[in-house]
Amino acid sequence: MGRVEHKAAVYAEHNLEQRGRGFVYAQPERTALFKRYVGGPGRRVLDLGCRDGALSFSYLEGNTVVGVDVDAKALRHAAARGLETHVADLDEPLAFADESFDVVTAGELLEHIRDPWELVRECRRVLRPDGTFVGSVPNGFRLKNRLRFATGQHPEPDPTHLHLFAPADVETLLEDFEEPTMHFVAGRLVRLHPRLFANVIVFSARKPR
Repeated sequence: MGRVEHKAAVYAEHNLEQRGRGFVYAQPERTALFKRYVGGPGRRVLDLGCRDGALSFSYLEGNTVVGVDVDAKALRHAAARGLETHVADLDEPLAFADESFDVVTAGELLEHIRDPWELVRECRRVLRPDGTFVGSVPNGFRLKNRLRFATGQHPEPDPTHLHLFAPADVETLLEDFEEPTMHFVAGRLVRLHPRLFANVIVFSARKPR
């Protein structure tokens, strides 16, 4: 089994065991924010790490969505519901032309990538001028993770996560974009201290004209 095939098998097992088909983490906040920032109708959207398209369907109506994932089994379910799909290892350069999409989404993906900064540069490359980059990452330094670290545990128990992102890291990821925004969502105590209690950071930014 090659490296890509092994990765696909790992994520296929992880997605089914930990998430299940049709699962969207941090519902309903993340779905609403992605739908708002993708916009439409008439947008050509590149959805990276789309799995079975569960989140993609919230902004599919009126738009053309191209889903990319390493998990071919999950992509078959996405294709059955109207997504154009491509199997690819997202640790490699994107196989799309420069300035070919209005929106690129990367939901709960960058923490799994060996070099997320390089993938963000690829997202910027394939975006048209004034295009929108929308994504989300786990809030890696939320209180729950800090407490794990303080008690001698790894702060992130998910073995497929290669990176932990603080809000400042998200700002760095978006430094070549304009009008960056961040939302802190998912958690019972988010209103008390968003950066400390939110489970997820949702972000959006615009490629300069």
